[in-house]
Order: sequence, then structure tokens, then C-alpha cells
Amino acid sequence: MGCMSEYPLRKRAVAEYTGTAFLVAAVVGSGIMGESLSGGNVAIALLANTIATAAALIALILTFGEISGAHLNPAVTIADALESGLAWSEVPTYIAAQFAGGITGTALANLMFARALFSFSLHARGGPEQLLSEFIATFGLLCVIWGCSRLKTSTVPVAVGLYIAAAYWFTSSTSFANPAVILSRTLSNTFAGIRPIDAPFFIAAQITGGDCRNFVVPLARAFISKLGERHSHAPSTG
Repeated sequence: MGCMSEYPLRKRAVAEYTGTAFLVAAVVGSGIMGESLSGGNVAIALLANTIATAAALIALILTFGEISGAHLNPAVTIADALESGLAWSEVPTYIAAQFAGGITGTALANLMFARALFSFSLHARGGPEQLLSEFIATFGLLCVIWGCSRLKTSTVPVAVGLYIAAAYWFTSSTSFANPAVILSRTLSNTFAGIRPIDAPFFIAAQITGGDCRNFVVPLARAFISKLGERHSHAPSTG
């Protein structure tokens, strides 16, 4: 999901800030709305949260992709830098914009539903199964982005949205897969929140999942390349 745009860093940072703010507002806001309308049915609340998040992701990537690459996620930014899609000197600016945007999005969602501007979440999320879920969710997300961006860039927005929608349901953690989103969700004591004490473990699992992808994908690429070379040099039997 490399950013090959000619936009200056300042404008790209604004795009990352704005996009992440809207993403987190969608996650937190839809969680509040879903919980308030579901009559205590957690599955319905989670479904509402899933649909809103996936839809927002697709729209935001389509909106900001041509400007900044629409990373909206520090894990994606680091992976892009490792792929030489983004200069390492620009990584801190991207990540700072993402974290700042996420916090802004949480504040806006809280205010839209007449909640306190910020309130530390009491929603406990932890245990080895949820940390494994975050590892897998982040690893899978980066693989989807890498694979789609190499084959057909225009498929990335929909692929990312669909993957996150699925990962909400096949992981026990509901697939945060984004350190900026994790930090932001500690500041809302609502359906989508996470206790601040649990956040560092989730972020560590996400970083590990991202690092694993950054190690595995180049090996897979080299292996596939070798297979292609062997096939091209194989003697014809026809």
C-alpha cells in the first residue's frame, strides 16, 4: 500500500490524521449505537459495529489512498517502509498523525453520544487467546494488503474492509489489528473500549504479527521466484 503520491508530507499527514479520526469515530460510535439499540444482544451490537467499521474502512481508503496511501495504522506504515514504499524519515510523522487522529476520533464519538470527552475504559480484554488473535489478525491484514496491492491496487479498499469484517468474527479479540486504534479505544468506556492495562499486550501482539509478516513475505516471494525460475528452465516434454 505504498504511497507514490506527489503530495507533500504535511498534506499526507493531514490525510492520515483525518482518516484515522473518522475510522476510530466509526468504530467507537457504532459500538455505542449498536449497544444502545440491541437490547442487550451482544451479537447484534457486534454485527452493527462490524458493518460500520468495514464500510468506513472501504470509504476512507478510497478517499485518502491517492493522497497518503491511507495507512491509518502504524503497523501498515512500518510494513510500507520496510517495502520501500515510504521513506523511514517520514514514518514518525505518519504514526504521530495516526495516533493523534485516533484520539480525536474517540473524543468526537464520545461527544456525539453525549458521553464524557474521555473516560478510561473498564472493558477487560486479555488472555493468551486474545493476544494470539491480535497476532493473527495483524499478520493476516498485512498479507491481504501486500497481496492485493501487488496484483491489483484497486482491490485493496474492498479487500481490507472485507478482511476486517471477517476478522471481527473469527478472532476472539474482535480484531483490533491497529496500535493507534488500541490506544484510542482505551479512552472510551463503551462497547468498543479496552482497559488501558490491557492495551500494551495487544499492541505487542500486533507488532509481533506485523514483524512476522515482514519476515515471512520476503521468504515466500523468494521461494515463489525460485519456483518460477525452475519452471521456466524445465525441459519441455511436448
